[in-house]
Amino acid sequence: MATYSIGEVAKELNLTVYTLRYYDKEGLMPFVERTPSGTRVFKDSDIEALKIVECLKSTGMPIKEIKTFFEWCSEGDSSLKQRYEMFMERKSCVEAQMEALKKTMELIDHKCWYYKTALDAGTEDIHKQNSIEIPTNK
Repeated sequence: MATYSIGEVAKELNLTVYTLRYYDKEGLMPFVERTPSGTRVFKDSDIEALKIVECLKSTGMPIKEIKTFFEWCSEGDSSLKQRYEMFMERKSCVEAQMEALKKTMELIDHKCWYYKTALDAGTEDIHKQNSIEIPTNK
C-alpha cells in the first residue's frame, strides 16, 4: 500500500500544506493516520476523500456541512438517506450555478462579438449604425 506525505498530497490536489492542516484542524480528515511522531501519513483512499472535500467546497458547501457528511459516512448504512439528500441538494445548487454561468457566458459571448465586429470595422460606430432608433414622445 502506497503512502504519501502531506506535501505530496498537497501537490497532487493542487492545495497548500496549510490548507490540508486547516482541514485536519476542522475535523475533515479523521481518516488520516499518523506516525508515532505525529506525522500525517496519507493513503490513496485519503486522497479520494479529499477530492470529495474539494468537490463539495467548490459547490459552496460550508466546512461544517462537509464535516457532517464524513460523520455520516462513518455511521455506515444508517445515514445513507441523509447523504443521498445532501448530494441531491448539492446537485440542485450546482445546476443553479451552471444556469447562472450560462447566462454570464451568453453576455460575454455577445460582448466578444460586439468588440470583434467593432475591431473589424475599425470603429464602434458600426453598432450604432445597425441599431434601431426608438422614437421618443416629446
